[in-house]
Amino acid sequence: MIRTIYEPNKRSKIGVFKVWKQLILNLITNKELVYQLFKRDFLMMYKKSFLGMGWLVISPIMGIISWVFMNETGILAPGETGIPYPAYVLLSTTIWSLFVGFYNSASATLQAGNGFILQVNFPHDILFFKQALQQIVNFLITFGITIIVLMLFGIIPSWQIILLPILILPIFFLGSAFGLLVSVISVVASDVNKFSSFLITILMYVTPIIYSSKIKNPLIRQVIEYNPLTYLIGSVRESILYGHIECFNKFLISSLLSFLVFLLSWRLFFISEERVIEKIM
Repeated sequence: MIRTIYEPNKRSKIGVFKVWKQLILNLITNKELVYQLFKRDFLMMYKKSFLGMGWLVISPIMGIISWVFMNETGILAPGETGIPYPAYVLLSTTIWSLFVGFYNSASATLQAGNGFILQVNFPHDILFFKQALQQIVNFLITFGITIIVLMLFGIIPSWQIILLPILILPIFFLGSAFGLLVSVISVVASDVNKFSSFLITILMYVTPIIYSSKIKNPLIRQVIEYNPLTYLIGSVRESILYGHIECFNKFLISSLLSFLVFLLSWRLFFISEERVIEKIM
């Protein structure tokens, strides 16, 4: 007979490396459940929509229209982008949407499976992976369309595009880290969700997405210099367009910091998860 012993604050007593070992084991053991949950939610997302998955094509195109309009009218001064501005904005916002997608996925990990969590006993870690997988599939579809648009502008992606899975890992770590922190804190302070949404919007405007990193404004250039997303997103863009990363050392430092922040955030999420679920109930 197998006995389960429950102790107060049991999770906080588990070592850091054992936490990661348990996380990997949960993913391997429950990979079929991850797939079934992903399949269910992905299909339901577009099932009741008239255009269905067509929104994956329409949304990025609609998104760049305003930026192109402001650029043409002279309201926006993006600086030297190196490629036609519509192509630059489309590629940049596609990469940025991956960061935001990982953030949203992580921040909604427990809320996404609210009823499921309260009815079924299973490792809740897999909800995080299910959410992340959903974002990756959406990104791949949008990214494929983006590459086609680049080619229509006469831009042939570098062979380094095959390194994309490695280059987006730091974006996954940083976006997920922020999201996991918000998912825990927002249970006891609901205002955190509103504040974090505002912060993400501000973060977009201080990251070279709708303008070049070589913009003339000295204040914005100073902010860009210390923004890790400048190098995480810019390195993916540069690798695809030019086959090299301009600030490789800063990319490595930003990647390492993102990984460390993710480790800390996941540790906090793991320790706090049971109390968070109690608050949901």
